[in-house]
Amino acid sequence: MAHEKRIVTCTGPGDPHALDGIAVLPRTGQLDAPCPHCQGRGQWNREFDLVSQRSKRCLCHACDGHGWIETGTDPVACHDTELSETGQARWVTRLDRGASRNDPPRG
Repeated sequence: MAHEKRIVTCTGPGDPHALDGIAVLPRTGQLDAPCPHCQGRGQWNREFDLVSQRSKRCLCHACDGHGWIETGTDPVACHDTELSETGQARWVTRLDRGASRNDPPRG
């Protein structure tokens, strides 16, 4: 049996219901502070059904889904892909400086 749907669409983590039902992530590693964009959750609801509490979520680009950021200049490992010399994609680990993590989110 189909249930009633009242879906709210969110455009960012600051929208009403964007953080409903998402717990704050525990601090892992040496990251210093909760992300100011997702408030430590690492993700936010893109769509949220007010009746069933079901949601479609997306990762926070400001903290890469970690929920926490580096506020100093310590390097933070970020997983990414790049093209090799032969044109094939390969996995790499980049070390980003913590100060750049406080920039506004991408995309």
